[in-house]
Parts: sequence; structure tokens; C-alpha cells
Amino acid sequence: MLQGLLFQSDGPIAGVDEAGRGPLAGPVVAAAVILDPARPIAGLADSKKLSAARREELAAAIRVNATAWSVAWADPAEIDVLNILRATMLAMRRALLGLAIVPAAVQVDGNRLPDLLIGYRWLRGEAIVGGDDKVAAISAASIIAKTTRDRIMCEIDQLYPAYEFARHKGYGTAVHRMRLRQHGPCEHHRQSFAPVRMAM
Repeated sequence: MLQGLLFQSDGPIAGVDEAGRGPLAGPVVAAAVILDPARPIAGLADSKKLSAARREELAAAIRVNATAWSVAWADPAEIDVLNILRATMLAMRRALLGLAIVPAAVQVDGNRLPDLLIGYRWLRGEAIVGGDDKVAAISAASIIAKTTRDRIMCEIDQLYPAYEFARHKGYGTAVHRMRLRQHGPCEHHRQSFAPVRMAM
């Protein structure tokens, strides 16, 4: 069940989540969302538990009704240089920096926080395991991140149809691994990931 704030704050709270840490291709995408208490959005949940159509419906509602939202990513080249954890934290920081409003505090899904120094001020932060299923703002961020990343992968599919990115979104499915063996990796593959290295 979704709950409210897990700590007291004197200003807006941003929920932050990511999509795409595990795939073999494409960016890792993060979103930050500040919800408007006066305009609640029914049906928010962990994006993984929603159908693609429902995610798109909720993403549209979030963009219209949230006080502020932002989405950002780290591309495969950055993932290869930094590693996937550090690239994820970078994407989360970029999403926070993209907010039109500086939040008073941040709640992040997982067990780690990104760099929360914004300007000359450290934001208060809380890492919440399973937060995308517990905190509405984090659920909203997970939906924005997931729908954005899915769109990116469908766009990449138009450029590299041989890999069928629109079908598997870059995850290491049997079809994707077969295409990797057949064609080798493209520029959107994460070369630091073992299955991609093996296909090079």
C-alpha cells in the first residue's frame, strides 16, 4: 500500500527512481517527481506491476498533475566508463537537477542515494527499499522512467531493427542474445556487460 512521507519536511518532496539497470543495451533512465497533494493521481504503483497501456495512461496524468517532474539518463558509453551503479546515480542526479523546483528532500527507491548537493545546499535524502511500491512520488518516478526508456528503445529499434529492441527493450532475452551472436553489438550496447563482450 502506498504511504506518505517517511520523514517530516518543510517543503516539497521529490520521489526518484530508475529504469534499465539490467539490460544489455540502451541508457539507464531516471526520473524525479514532486506530486501535488491537491491533485492526487489514482492507481500509482510500481511500474513493473502495471501493463504498458496503464503505464502510459498514468505517465500522462503525472505530467499534467504533478507539481514538477524531470527525466534524465546516462547512455551506454557512460555506463561502460563509470559502471552501472555510478551511471544510475548520475542519471538520478541529472533528473533532480532538471526539476523546475528544488525539493526540500528526496526519497529514492533502493538502498543508495545519488549526490544530493544542489548548488550550495545538501538536500535531505532517504533511500527506501521497495519504495516504488510504498511511496506515491517514487511510484510516479518509476512510471515516468519506464515509459521514457521504453520509448527510447523503440526509437533505437527504428535505427537497428535487426536486434528487435522494441520487443525486448534491450534486456538479455533469448531473442536478444541470438541477435547479438548473429550481428555483434551496435553502438547502443553496453560493452562492459559480459554477454556483449562475448559477442564482440
